[in-house]
Formats: sequence, structure tokens, C-alpha cells
Amino acid sequence: MNKPNPLRKFAEKALTYPDWLALKLITWMFRYKVKLVGTTKLSITQTDLKSVTFYSKNRTRVQNHIGQVHAATMALLAESATGFVVGLNLPGGKLPLIKSMELKYVRRSKGHMKAVAWVTDEQIELMKTQDKGDVLVAVTITDETGEEPMIAEMNWAWITK
Repeated sequence: MNKPNPLRKFAEKALTYPDWLALKLITWMFRYKVKLVGTTKLSITQTDLKSVTFYSKNRTRVQNHIGQVHAATMALLAESATGFVVGLNLPGGKLPLIKSMELKYVRRSKGHMKAVAWVTDEQIELMKTQDKGDVLVAVTITDETGEEPMIAEMNWAWITK
């Protein structure tokens, strides 16, 4: 039998509140647990527990030398979004681990950044039934023009704790 997942339990409870409050609570909890996300002030702007949207303002603390969101912040957006949906859907007795990430920077970004990640029902079933395994988690990273300055492939693994 699968152990309860404390992250999912928290998110489910938070989502019973109005959206503005629910997303603030989930963002606060994720920033607290993942310190770098707190430092960069990434925000969660949407989740239905199978998908999530992370957002980064183009603020000074995350900028590169040309005043745009730094490449490392874009990577953090992709890792955080994909890790969040994996973490939500793993049973509590399993530990998510980033196995690999492939990042291709295809153009300069403009302004604020957004990452949308999602898992499929088949991937969720694998996470629930296999003691260890891995999945490629889909993620799209866009800037404020709606274009994709980076293409990411995120491979997440899990093992039993």
C-alpha cells in the first residue's frame, strides 16, 4: 500500500481555499522547502495537481548581464515545475530525483518567464506502481511574448525512501 504524500495532502487542502490564497499558500510552502526557489522568488500561478505553471518576474536578482532572465533561472523554472508535478504524484514513500536535464537555448528571452509542466495518467500510474523508475516530464518555457527561448527535456526518477 502506498504511503500518503504530504506535499499532495497540503496542495489538496490549499486548493479548497479561493485561488488567490491557495496559490499563495502552495508557493510559500514550495519556496520554504526549495530554498533556491525562495531566493529567486518563483511563483506558482496555476495547478490542478497534474499540471503546474511557475512564473518568474524579470527582476534584478534573476537577471543576466543584458537585463533578461538568466539562463540558470530558466533552468530552475523548468526543474521546479517538473519536479513539483512529479512530487505531487509520487506516493509518500518514494523520493523524486532529477536524473537528467537537457536544455537548449534557442533565442534571447524578453521580459518575464513562465514554465508549464504536466504529467500524464500513464506516468502517474508508473509512479504509483513501480518502486523505482523514471519519466520524461513535459515542460514548456515561454517569455512574455509567448515565444520559447529555451527547450527543455527533464528526466525525473524516483526510488523508495
